[in-house]
Amino acid sequence: MKSPPRWQQLEPAAADAVCAYAARTRENADQFAAVLEDIAANGLASVEDCTPWEELREAHLARLAVQPSAVA
Repeated sequence: MKSPPRWQQLEPAAADAVCAYAARTRENADQFAAVLEDIAANGLASVEDCTPWEELREAHLARLAVQPSAVA
């Protein structure tokens, strides 16, 4: 018979980081669900009222370019 897996406890800082990641992931999932619910309730916007993804990408890349790097 195979023995059950043994669990290794995380260091407090690592556990905090995992919890923070879970909270961000949950928040992102909630935002995504809200968008889908809005689409279900109201339909899709017309193409004329939408911003092309290329413009959104370029704006996001521009924001990232001026942001200080998080890598030390």
